[in-house]
Amino acid sequence: MYCMKSFVFQDATVSFVTAAAQTCLLMERVAEYERDEWIEQMLRLLPVLYLRTRLLEDAEPMLDDEPQRFVTEEDYNCTLFGIRNLLGEDDAYLDVFVDQGIYTDEVRTAYISEGMADIYQELKDMAAAFQLGEEPVMNDAVIACRRAFETRWGQTLLAVLRPLHAISHSEIED
Repeated sequence: MYCMKSFVFQDATVSFVTAAAQTCLLMERVAEYERDEWIEQMLRLLPVLYLRTRLLEDAEPMLDDEPQRFVTEEDYNCTLFGIRNLLGEDDAYLDVFVDQGIYTDEVRTAYISEGMADIYQELKDMAAAFQLGEEPVMNDAVIACRRAFETRWGQTLLAVLRPLHAISHSEIED
């Protein structure tokens, strides 16, 4: 008799949570890396994270309440400033403003560190809920993280890849 795995224990979910945890760890330990090495690791990991998130199946929440948030302002700022310090003047890049999926002519200065800290917050909240080991909490945390991917951090991930790629290749040319 075939028994279907719950959403939390499906291969796609486990792969997503693993990629999310690796991404969080790389951001938390930014000070331990040389700049080029950290950028290279991010350029390898972020596309995997994007793909793993896209491969998640739809699932229904098991609880009535929104998942608990774990990332504090201090955690967020530590990640933000760690990445900002590592990237220095290359932290800033020009980005086209997107409003509700529609591109505008407005160009703004964006920061890799802010985008990465925003991604970190979503992933770390999910990963911390996962560590509680309670299936309904884990289920809803993954669902909430995926929904945030669709509306917020998926676009942010794609946006920060471009300047990271440019930094990586400008250093090769130098």
